[in-house]
Amino acid sequence: MTRLHTTALVIFCLFFLLVTAAGFWAARWRRPQAGMESLEEWGLAGRNFGPWVTWFLVGGDLYTAYTVIAVPAALYGAGAMGFFALPYVIMIYPYMMLVLPRMWTVCHRHGYVTFADFVRGRYGNRLLTLAVALTGILALMPYIALQLVGMRVVISALGVTGEWPLVAAFVILAAYTYSSGLRAPAVIAIVKDLMLYIMVIAAIVLLPIKLGGYAHVFELANHALSMHSPAATIYLRQGQVLGYSTLAIGSAVALMLYPHTATAVLSAKSAQVVRRNAALLPAYSFVLGLIALLGYVALAAGIVTKDTSMAVPLLFLKMFPEWFAGFCLAAIAIGALVPAAIMSIAASNLFTRNLYGEFVGTPATPREESQIAKLISLIVKFGALVFVLRLPAPYAIEMQLLGGIWICQIFPAVVLGVFTRWFHSWALFIGWIAGMGLGTGMAFALELKGSVYPIHFAGHVYGMYAAIPALLANLAIATILTPLFRAAKLNNGLDTTDAEAYVG
Repeated sequence: MTRLHTTALVIFCLFFLLVTAAGFWAARWRRPQAGMESLEEWGLAGRNFGPWVTWFLVGGDLYTAYTVIAVPAALYGAGAMGFFALPYVIMIYPYMMLVLPRMWTVCHRHGYVTFADFVRGRYGNRLLTLAVALTGILALMPYIALQLVGMRVVISALGVTGEWPLVAAFVILAAYTYSSGLRAPAVIAIVKDLMLYIMVIAAIVLLPIKLGGYAHVFELANHALSMHSPAATIYLRQGQVLGYSTLAIGSAVALMLYPHTATAVLSAKSAQVVRRNAALLPAYSFVLGLIALLGYVALAAGIVTKDTSMAVPLLFLKMFPEWFAGFCLAAIAIGALVPAAIMSIAASNLFTRNLYGEFVGTPATPREESQIAKLISLIVKFGALVFVLRLPAPYAIEMQLLGGIWICQIFPAVVLGVFTRWFHSWALFIGWIAGMGLGTGMAFALELKGSVYPIHFAGHVYGMYAAIPALLANLAIATILTPLFRAAKLNNGLDTTDAEAYVG
């Protein structure tokens, strides 16, 4: 049984109370005189965030509690294969620079709140819009649950038992998200990121010094990994390169398509702000590389745990003074609050605009939209809470693997749609069905215990991230069917977006 770390727990609670107060205060921050009685105000903060707030918000969106725990845990358990997270965040930013400023311009000009709104305007196909919206919501639910898993790991490491701390934390989260909307995670993201930088700099400088330097850390980590079953190393083994590369590419494709990324980006006040963030966000890539190394540091420090997610919390409690370990664990837990809030807002935006709004005969007023979105955000958060409390943690992790495969399948409609209207809307829909079916089939063939699927071709076996062959099949079918459907003069929907918004 883990002993209670009283000093660390007190520090943890103090910082948690600080961000709780900041979350409720955010309801008054930049609040319009008319209040937050519209989806744009509650769900996108009036599209009024400048470069710095957007930078913290998008960073808080991408670098979650589970990132801080799971990336080092991947290196702790699997060695070099876990480092795929580093190249994928490097690839993200040019992708952002090309796609997101143009997407922001189109969405701002037409009042779109979600990427599914964009698909509705671009293709005029209700089923394709529904497919994009449902994919986003399904992919988000396990992602929210993973933030809870990350918080539960931290609370457990502090020695606190029972379900009540997790329930209390997310009741508070639900309350200030309901009252403050996107402004709450934006304010908390600033506090969280400052804490995160302090934590990482301290850990990456002081801990290797205590352990005899990085050369010694890598040597000890490599030896410890060789004792694992199956054995691993700090280098990629033969046959791992394709899996590693496709994991990086697929993860980059997926991350920019998640609805919480769309919510954070569309809250910026201009396309120029989005471009500046694409230039500034690589600072987070540097930090992620340092965070990843903590997996090797934990191995070198002799941390032994069957639950690899516990490696970093146990490392901090063993190697740091208890007060500073409490600070670090608070930073990780607060890192769960920011993305969980944004994800629940993103899911409620999708439901309100693209499910309820699309299929209810009478259009909702702005006030009704905001009220529906607030209610759905509560349901989403407590649904994720029940999921985590009632099912083992591996279920959330396995469903998140599936969510990443799913979200990649909206790439043709969303990302390619920003650049071309060549694809036929029904071809995109059928391609989506094929990609979802193939990707899901490969994930279940792996029993949801991994995402690198063995492709047998010409007498060889190629391990690939399942999202990539599924997406390639999706694109191939959409490409083949488009000219056929055009020749058959099948209804292709109406593009109601402004052509001038795509220029520049």
